[in-house]
Amino acid sequence: MSFRTTTAIDYVEDVSPGSGALPPRSWYASSDAKSLSLNGTWRFRLSQAADAEDDSFAADGRESGDWAEVAVPGHWVLQGHGSPIYTNHLYPFPVDPPRVPTENPTGDHVRVFDLPADWPDLTDGGAVLRFDGVESCARVWLNGTDVGEFKGSRLPHEFAVGHLLKPAGNVLAVRVHQWSAGSYLEDQDQWWLPGIFRDVTLLHRPAGSALDFFVHASYDHTTGQGTLRVDSDVDGRVTVPDLGIDIATGEAATATVRPWTAETPKLYDGVLATEGERVRLRIGFRTVALEDGLIKVNGRPILFKGVNRHEWHPEKGRALDLATMREDVLLMKRHNVNAVRTSHYPPHPAFLDLCDEYGLWVIDECDLETHGFVEQDWRDNPVDDDRWTPALLDRAARMVERDKNHPSVIVWSLGNEAGTGRGLTAMAEWIRGRDASRLLHYEGDPDCRDTDVYSRMYASHEEVERIGRRLDGGTHKRRGLPFILCEYAHAMGNGPGGLADYQRIFEAHERLQGAFVWEWIDHGIEDDRHGFAYGGDFGEELHDGNFVCDGLVFPDRTPSPGLVEYKKVIEPVAIEGDGPRGTVRVTNKQDFADLSALRFEWAFQVDGETAESGGLSVPVLAAGGSAEVKLPEPPAEVPPGAETAWTVRAVLAEDTAWAGRGHVVAWGRLPVAARAVPSVAATDGPVVADGVITLGPAAFDARTGALRSIGSVPVTGLRLDVWRAPTDNDDGAPWQSDVRHGLLWRKLGLHRMRHRLDAVETGDDALTVRTRVAPAAWELGLSTVYRWTSDGNRLRLTVSVAPEGDWTVPLPRLGVRFGLPGSADAVRWFGGGPGEAYPDSRTASMVGSWRSTVDDLQTPYVRPQENGARADVRWAELGGLRVEGDPVFWFTARRWTTEQLDAARHRTDLVPGETVWVNLDHGQHGVGSQSCGPGPLPRYFLTVAPAEFSFVFSTAG
Repeated sequence: MSFRTTTAIDYVEDVSPGSGALPPRSWYASSDAKSLSLNGTWRFRLSQAADAEDDSFAADGRESGDWAEVAVPGHWVLQGHGSPIYTNHLYPFPVDPPRVPTENPTGDHVRVFDLPADWPDLTDGGAVLRFDGVESCARVWLNGTDVGEFKGSRLPHEFAVGHLLKPAGNVLAVRVHQWSAGSYLEDQDQWWLPGIFRDVTLLHRPAGSALDFFVHASYDHTTGQGTLRVDSDVDGRVTVPDLGIDIATGEAATATVRPWTAETPKLYDGVLATEGERVRLRIGFRTVALEDGLIKVNGRPILFKGVNRHEWHPEKGRALDLATMREDVLLMKRHNVNAVRTSHYPPHPAFLDLCDEYGLWVIDECDLETHGFVEQDWRDNPVDDDRWTPALLDRAARMVERDKNHPSVIVWSLGNEAGTGRGLTAMAEWIRGRDASRLLHYEGDPDCRDTDVYSRMYASHEEVERIGRRLDGGTHKRRGLPFILCEYAHAMGNGPGGLADYQRIFEAHERLQGAFVWEWIDHGIEDDRHGFAYGGDFGEELHDGNFVCDGLVFPDRTPSPGLVEYKKVIEPVAIEGDGPRGTVRVTNKQDFADLSALRFEWAFQVDGETAESGGLSVPVLAAGGSAEVKLPEPPAEVPPGAETAWTVRAVLAEDTAWAGRGHVVAWGRLPVAARAVPSVAATDGPVVADGVITLGPAAFDARTGALRSIGSVPVTGLRLDVWRAPTDNDDGAPWQSDVRHGLLWRKLGLHRMRHRLDAVETGDDALTVRTRVAPAAWELGLSTVYRWTSDGNRLRLTVSVAPEGDWTVPLPRLGVRFGLPGSADAVRWFGGGPGEAYPDSRTASMVGSWRSTVDDLQTPYVRPQENGARADVRWAELGGLRVEGDPVFWFTARRWTTEQLDAARHRTDLVPGETVWVNLDHGQHGVGSQSCGPGPLPRYFLTVAPAEFSFVFSTAG
């Protein structure tokens, strides 16, 4: 018979949430009670096992004098001690709940501090030591006394320590274990980053101070009355001067109020005064209800235009400061985002203050995910094991109690990708018993047994349409509930595509109440070797590569083209109309606010340049209202053959808290007259002499027909091109579909096409080069004919492509590629811009006249891939060459080949060469979001079919 010895570290593998912590309570940022931040530099020692060192270091701190130093908040693996690990859902340790490996990195932290001179007498009340976030398990000592241990990394824990404090020389010691039983509940798709990564604070608790309180601030949309009641564990009074409210805690008062919404985030300043403390309240009156099968706020259905937000900073990981959190909120507001799902844990509490202040709907998600158990068909899943239920209830309570006074929080979420089980039901029952004023969400509850919302991830456009029409089946309860896509449009690499198609479906069916893009930010780690590192760059034995880089903003918070596209797709004002008639229809797509905060501007453009502009008088439309407005008369004189259009913008009329006056909220372009298609009369003929064919301004190799120059501009390697460096979405996810175009393209050999020369023919008025373009090992190909003509000054290329064989996959691209000298830099074009676009991500591409450099045309995705195409280009100028298209074309230019782009794994792998490679594409394949979601819709496939397209070349000047 054998026995397992009980040790001092058994708490690490205990399924309980911990011991010694105070009951959870509401968080508030402002009180007249004293507080002391313990953030800063701490002494640090790392050991490789939970019990490698004894706890003598906690006694007086002297032992730690020669230890290393780390910043708190922070993660020790981002400060030179060990390495981060990225997995999407696989546990990076053997699955044997609740056991964890002996190899368990453990960080001992020590901070010695004095109390400030103005700290109250130690006999006056008590003190609380607060930890807002520690991953994943911590044991705490103060002045040598063990005060407790806890799990629940993204949740607050407080300890009563007033009796242990002394005026000077206080020794706070914290032992943090990377792995614990709690790790099984925290298998979120993110980096595993141990450490004390949120604030550590000492709070004075005067006698008679507020303990916990619950602000109930409802709104009756039929009367305009708000009702306020503040329940408090300690008796006190509540005052709201602007409303004339002065009531005792537990009493209710009504007043005429302006309600809180994400569009109109009105907050009233109040004070909760108890015998020992005054707490500032920020009160938003609003009511959330499930009525008529819809989520309603203040009596109206809402439409989520949301994002999933992990907390991330490229240097500090999840240790975010207030300025970074505010930057996130401001970026969201400036890009028309109105909602956040706090994936997959409650955020730093200050973030919710910002959501209250600036206006964002919030789905607040519990710190719970057990996704790795899917690998064993959810066997032994903690959420269906009663031993773990106390830990689950503790996590639910710590979320709800901390965040219950935020008006922005309108839905509680039980967690994410944790399967199903009795523990989730227990959480739902507890939350409903504690707070009936909000709705409940959990995507993994397909029958909606415990939830108020039918929620899915990555459902296709077709399925969402069926759900909107209530043709999706399911239980009777589910069919009567509203639907949201809690994750969709996977924003990994180049993409997501299909956003506009989704939005049209959302807006067509009342049951569909919006969606949340996955996700907000790329979790790249700033790295000298790679620019930004991702999974596998730190030697992890298990990792999921760059799947951690799937955000709408890059790691440094630069907006990606995906965010610019999303802003346009979800803009709160629709601007449509009839350009030739000179009328514009403006529709207010907001749920609550009128258009009084906006002013409207028009511009009349000729060949992409603004000829005239001015203000446009638009009625102050209520939410949902629309009006047709007459535009002014266009200019009388427009050059013959010019392309003309109106552009109408809705901009902020005045400065707001989140953007300045003139910030563009929405825009629309109304074409008037189409451009004249470029034409070249074939009046010049090819001349052969000394191995060179001359035709107008161009010179060709007489043997191969290859273009060598146009005027004084050298040109190399012009030929048909069908390959693009596959995007993350091209390569796709195996769980989404067997059809992953990037893999099929590579299998077919589209990245290594062979070009066979069949004939070079010189006629009276044309040079014709006949070729066959095909991959090795297959019998299919593309018969390609290049026909060159000239009027003596300009050169026209007509490319004719005829498929041969059985093509079963679409093409990545179809066009021509050629090289220009590396001195080519400045780019001008008339077409879509200013940023990149692809067939299913081009809503934000505005036709106009644009300028850039070759380097600035690139989109710096963390993992390099196809990028930088400009859509609907009429003409482009680069390196002394001008190109006009018939029809319009896609334009790309870069200082490396597509093959080099394809081979690169990090930004730093791309080294500029001595040639600028230009692609003029007749077609591009859509991008979709198949890195986790659906691929491009079939209408965005670049289907193999006969094609003909032309370009006119001339020297720019």
